[in-house]
Amino acid sequence: MSPSKIVAVPTNVITGFLGSGKTTAILNLLKQKPAAEKWAVLVNEFGEIGVDGSLVEGQHGENQGVFVREVPGGCMCCAAGVPMQVALNELLKRARPDRLLIEPTGLGHPAEVLAVLSGEHYRNSLDVQKVITLVDARQLADSRYTNHDIFNQQIAIADVVVGNKADLYAEGDEQALAAYVAEHGAPLAKVVITQQAALELALLNGATDASSDNAHHHHDPGHGNGHRHHDHHHAEPAPLASDLPIPESGYLKVENQGEGFVSVGWRFAANKVFNRQKLLTLLGTIKAERIKAVFITDSGLYGYNLSRDGLSETLLKTCNESRIEIIAQDQDSVWEEGLLLCLAS
Repeated sequence: MSPSKIVAVPTNVITGFLGSGKTTAILNLLKQKPAAEKWAVLVNEFGEIGVDGSLVEGQHGENQGVFVREVPGGCMCCAAGVPMQVALNELLKRARPDRLLIEPTGLGHPAEVLAVLSGEHYRNSLDVQKVITLVDARQLADSRYTNHDIFNQQIAIADVVVGNKADLYAEGDEQALAAYVAEHGAPLAKVVITQQAALELALLNGATDASSDNAHHHHDPGHGNGHRHHDHHHAEPAPLASDLPIPESGYLKVENQGEGFVSVGWRFAANKVFNRQKLLTLLGTIKAERIKAVFITDSGLYGYNLSRDGLSETLLKTCNESRIEIIAQDQDSVWEEGLLLCLAS
């Protein structure tokens, strides 16, 4: 007997700029997943290595009904969504989920992701529900964000704009966010204020009012504010850096750039064990917009997350290999040297 068709899977896009708390929000939502349900998470990252999937899998496994698939390289929505569709089809077939959460990269165009999900190919299999955008309202005071095409598109396309990190706001930040959403958001967009990316499950439910048209006036391919095409090309799909064999040196380095940022990432063979204290010291010294990492250390398996507000460390249940992704405006050659010095002798 062939398996029944996958029909009308409730699907949410959870978007937001670098460091807004998307992955933390997804981890918080997964904690609320009904025990009998299977959920699928499709994660796209700007970097070529892919760390978010490992962070999610390190805390929620398939034995708990959580199925994760990653599309690294910021390519979820370019090349007409082909890398995304291949990954999504495989994930739906493997998980047959009761809900699907999609996390586009903080530097990706959510309108294009939404266009793929709402298109002919997925019309029957997916039921696109609320689009959630996380925003750190403090960023509204910085023109690097408010002039950035993608930052504005993420707000324009949202059903729910979540003002995250409210515990760090100054007086007036919440009001500034409400005013910005009133001006740049969809007419029916709702604003919710939270901290630690704590979202209630109920926010996911209900048909989306977002259409990819909402955001296209913000999106001028190749010319919009801060927009650059990625340097990689998909005419002949290259193997993903996250799937390549690790060379004899024991590690692999990959770079990517676009949207005014560079990303540099490393994968280390599973037999490379890091000194946890040295790692914490190193990560605290790196000047970057964003760092995400999973490490096999001499005192356990850990996930790391660095944003403008500091570094967090999470104990992981599983970690197949150490990975780190740094997103910054410029690359620093000392990062690799520092990482190699953190290896336990």
